[in-house]
Parts: sequence; C-alpha cells; structure tokens
Amino acid sequence: MTEAAATRTTAPASWADALLLSFAQAGYVRSEPAILQPAEPFLDLSGEDIRKSLYLTTDATGEELCLRPDLTIPVARDYLASPRAGQPAGFSYLGPVFRYRDGQPSQFLQAGIESFGRQDRAAADAEMLALALEATTAFGLRDVEIRTGDVALFNALLEALDLYPVWRRRLIKDFNRKVSLVDDIERLTLKTGPGRNEYEGVLAAIAGSDRKAALALVTDLMSIAGTTNVGGRTVAEIADRFLEQSTLKAGALPRDAVATIKRFLSIAGDPDDAIAQLRTLADDARLDLAAAIDQLESRVGFMAARGIDTHKTRFSTSFGRGLDYYTGFEFELHATGNGSEPLVAGGRYDGLMTQLGSANPIPAVGFSVWIEAMTRHAKAAANGGAA
Repeated sequence: MTEAAATRTTAPASWADALLLSFAQAGYVRSEPAILQPAEPFLDLSGEDIRKSLYLTTDATGEELCLRPDLTIPVARDYLASPRAGQPAGFSYLGPVFRYRDGQPSQFLQAGIESFGRQDRAAADAEMLALALEATTAFGLRDVEIRTGDVALFNALLEALDLYPVWRRRLIKDFNRKVSLVDDIERLTLKTGPGRNEYEGVLAAIAGSDRKAALALVTDLMSIAGTTNVGGRTVAEIADRFLEQSTLKAGALPRDAVATIKRFLSIAGDPDDAIAQLRTLADDARLDLAAAIDQLESRVGFMAARGIDTHKTRFSTSFGRGLDYYTGFEFELHATGNGSEPLVAGGRYDGLMTQLGSANPIPAVGFSVWIEAMTRHAKAAANGGAA
C-alpha cells in the first residue's frame, strides 16, 4: 500500500483534504520523506530512551535504520539535502508514522508544517499558531484551548543568574522532560556537608566543563579500567550518573537564585499580564531578561495581528513539551475540557538543524497534528457529544 493510500484509508478524506488544502493555500509545499530513516538522529536527539519505541533494523552495511517515528526530523533532513538548504522554505506533510505505544496502534497518522530559514522569528511563531488553529477548523473544531510557553525565557533566566553550566544543563533537562523542577531545585539547594573529598578538584573541574567532553573523558577512563557494566547499567549510563553526582559535589544552588527561579515558574495566565510580571521580576532581581521578554511581547503582538484572541490564550513560564530540541516558543491546542491529550502541538527548534549536520544555524519552527485525536473529537462534535 502506498503512503497516499494509507492516508486515505485511515482518515476521512474530506477532513484530510481540507487540512492539506489549508496548508497549500498558506504556501507550504507537500513533503513526503522516506518511511525508512537512519536511526541515529532520533537516538541522538531524543536519547536512548526512545529506542524501546522504535521499530529498528539494519542494512547490509550495518547501519541502524528505523521506521520513521515522527516527521519533523525526516522533513528537516530532506530540506538540508536540497538546493534550498539555508534559504526560507516551508513544507507540509500528512502520512503514517511508526512508534510503539502501549495499548495503542503502533502505526498512526501525523500531519503538520515545518518552516525553515525565516529570520522574523516572532512573526513565524505567530503564523504557526494561526495555521494550527486553522487545522482544527478544517476538522470542524472551533472550541479549543491554547496553551503556550517559551523555553528561551527559562534559558535566559538561568543564564542571567550565572549558574554553573552543569546546573543550567540539569535544570533545562528537567524542564524539557516535564519532571518536577521544584523537587530538583530543593535537592540542588541542600549542602553536601563540610567534609572534603580527595577528588574535589576533579569533580569541580568536570562540573564546570562541556558535558559531552566530560562524558567522553569519564567513559574512556572507565573503559581503560576494564569496566563493562555494573548492576545492569552500561558504562555510558554509569558515566552519566557520575557527572550528575559531580554537580552536587560542586556545591549548592544559591538560595536567592532558588527564590527567583520559583517566582519565575509561578507566572501564568494572560500573556500581557505575564509580560508585566516578568518585567517586574527582572527589575526586582536585577537580571537582564529584556531580549527574551521583548521577543515574547513581539510574538503576542503578531498573534493579535493574525486575529488570535490573546486574552483567551494561556501562557505559562513552566509550560514545556518534553522534547530537548525545543529552543523557544512552544504550544499545544486542546479540546476544551481535555487536559491531557493535545490535538496540535509544536514550537521553535532553532538548534536542530546544526545537530542534523548544517554548517550554519537555521531558524526552524513547526507543529504536528494528531489526526486520531482530531478525528475523534470532530466526530463527537458532529454528533453533538463529547469525545
């Protein structure tokens, strides 16, 4: 069965056609990446945890391949391999993806848009949200909740607080993985005690170094020592844990920084009110967050210019989508009253293109449409009931 046939047999044609038409009218060219993809980019960018969800194989040369688990990375790879790489370009897609999901079908449809190379980031972000709302309209859904955030603000805060690089990495990792930031902050606030460790100097040096280089050093040292695994954990896992412990040995988070982070993470609600609170926080703490806040304010202005009622948009400084490659604006659209399942989700991922091999940074933003959820809610709305 061809990809186009799989699309037709899985989603109602009228909704799928309306969705693709809205993308085409907005100027986004249809992209159809190969279903079989190199596994390395997914493992590198999402971590080994994703391995258990992938459908993996190897080719005759031994290269590890997988059925594509999403379409963002495949579309980005095709763009980078094209003559338009580095230039502004926009693509749309609708096709099957393959990922193990406990109790749910492992093959499902994903649609969406990816926009590359635009320097007008605030305007591009607003356009993505507007097109995402149009996608829900294509399915006949008009009553949706808009949830937004901006990981660039959190990054700017940690940078302005001048924390150890390893602390910044850990807190950003917590933010992206949707674990309890407050709990981890409390642990990092606790002193490790007055006793000195004979390796204290080494630990402090590692804590302040580039994580990838430090991880490579520790892994190499363990391999030289003949370590293979301990308690079922690999050398890489043990080295990663060692680096995490070196963070704690390096000291504790300053209490004034902890108070500022907690105050920052409590800001939520109307975007305009949030902007005012952020500026007050920056002034009170004497932190330079102006550029990040200005970008947020500019984005809200472009959203309003596109007809989005920003007063019905929820902004939260603690909102994140759980993916490491997001670098700025993030959003989800939910059916009203549905707290956990997004209909559409996306955001800005400016760092992804260099991670995929681009010699120069390329701005990128996009979103994915969860066809199953959209179809279910659309049918319920047509029948006058809840999904």
